[in-house]
Amino acid sequence: MILLTCAVGRELGFLTAVPHVEMLVTGVGPIEAGISVSRALAQSPYALVVNAGLAGALEGCAEIGDGVVVSEDRMEIGLEDGKPLALPEDARVIDRASSDLALVERLIELGYASKRGITVSRVTTTHQTAQRLASRSAEVESMEGFAVLRAAEMAAVPAIEVRGISNIVTDRERSGWNFERGRDGLEKILNDLLAIVPVET
Repeated sequence: MILLTCAVGRELGFLTAVPHVEMLVTGVGPIEAGISVSRALAQSPYALVVNAGLAGALEGCAEIGDGVVVSEDRMEIGLEDGKPLALPEDARVIDRASSDLALVERLIELGYASKRGITVSRVTTTHQTAQRLASRSAEVESMEGFAVLRAAEMAAVPAIEVRGISNIVTDRERSGWNFERGRDGLEKILNDLLAIVPVET
């Protein structure tokens, strides 16, 4: 069984019922997403977690309407200037999680671009912040990706993140926000992903 997650149900409004796919609307943001997915994985066995939704692309990294696969997603956590936290002894911050490499490669073979994601708790609305995120090698911005991948990782369940690009991450008035085009990109990549995952999963 596949656990298919999204933040808002409308993102997957195109989806028809699939017998081996169970949809979970987590709510918006990394906390809601992480808690919801962790609870679901504790209650039922799943062979794969798919995080699907809309995302913004950093300038030059993708176009509005594209579908992309996120190979690695980082959580924006640390000092404001981007430097790491100074922690005692051998404590460390977990700030990145990865999609299942085999599935990422399959989607790349189908012509989809692989991007590095960053999970934020506030949507970027200024070019200055966008530049800071880009300096951390971010290519797409979401609010749930890291949390879902990390929850699956902790439960030892394979996971993958796919996104439809709905806007460019820059000054809000220049972002070109378009829900429908973003959802079109998401629909295409998600349908292709589900087509290559074995039904017995």
